[in-house]
Amino acid sequence: MSCPPNLLTSRFGDGLAVGPDLVAAAESAVTQALAPMRGQRPDLLCLFVCGDDPAMVESAATRAMEVAGARTTLGCGAGGVIGAGRGVENEPAVSVFAACLPGVRCTPLHLELVRIPEGVAVTGMPDRRDDDAVAVLLADPFTFPVTDFVQRSHDDLGGLPLIGGVASGPHGGESARLFLDGHSVRGGAVGVVLGGPVTARPVVSQGCRPFGPPMTVTRAEGNVLLELAGTPALAKLEQIVAGLPAEERSAAVRGLQIGVAMDEYAEEHERGGFLIRGIVGADQQRGAIAIADVVEVGRTVRFQVRDASTADQDLEELFTRFRAEAPPVGGALLFSCNGRGRAMFPSADHDVLAVRAGLDTTGVAGFFAAGEIGPVGGRNHLHGFTASILVFGADGS
Repeated sequence: MSCPPNLLTSRFGDGLAVGPDLVAAAESAVTQALAPMRGQRPDLLCLFVCGDDPAMVESAATRAMEVAGARTTLGCGAGGVIGAGRGVENEPAVSVFAACLPGVRCTPLHLELVRIPEGVAVTGMPDRRDDDAVAVLLADPFTFPVTDFVQRSHDDLGGLPLIGGVASGPHGGESARLFLDGHSVRGGAVGVVLGGPVTARPVVSQGCRPFGPPMTVTRAEGNVLLELAGTPALAKLEQIVAGLPAEERSAAVRGLQIGVAMDEYAEEHERGGFLIRGIVGADQQRGAIAIADVVEVGRTVRFQVRDASTADQDLEELFTRFRAEAPPVGGALLFSCNGRGRAMFPSADHDVLAVRAGLDTTGVAGFFAAGEIGPVGGRNHLHGFTASILVFGADGS
């Protein structure tokens, strides 16, 4: 049974506590997140723990799940957490998001990679229902094929939107932790499918602006671009960058990306119409550029730049459009790249403050992810340097 209606309470809450005693921090963060609910039991609780000791991370999460008593709980370890209007990076801390979702079906999931006679398969995804709206997914990148799963999810899951992030641990490898319904889960991915009368919409901010002309990929091998518009790719890049004003040229060098057009038939390929991918290397001898994706010959691409001012402007524009189209916001889950925070902005608080101000809401929590999951152009993708946000309507349904 979901939280009953009560106009004196909020259906969303968030909390954050910092300190070396992670168990005490977990208790405090849960207490903060539940306070606006005035004793109502949350339907969904998400928790995120940053700490140097995986065992302590696990203990803190277990205690948080015990104290909260939520109907569905999921969470993970992270290199930084977000809540109570703050972002905390590389410091022992716990953040919590709590939600009352009247009438909404919360179906927990634990995905695992298993061997089958034909190779490997992912198990644990609940059967798709017609009224499933969105799934939150937290993945361990060392034990789960998150890139392949997300790329195939549109077809395999019937277009179900995914939103979430990639967990991390203090020592890499096996130090990442996932949590689901009172238990610590070693490996795979955990999440929840929200179905029924749920007002929850994903918003993904890639934070880039294009420069130079749109170009057709005329030669490519896998993730290596050999020619753009009939010119060696590296020479084309150098030509375009050289033609920029000095200030823009410096920004392009620091934050160079490439965008792959999502709609080849669009009359114009402008900002927001691209899936952003990183440039991971260059081959001077071949005049080639390697990017963080496979792009087929014939696709349209355009170089992009990412910097703090562009990322800030992108969030502001997204939220302005969202508020014009959507009902009032009650709360939000925020999955921000661990390359944002203080690495991109003056403060680690930037993204959570932008979400709270842009959506005119509190009840915002999440973590700094090692990869962000969210839909762009109607398909799910694994991103980098983005802010992926799941926005809930104020009525909680």
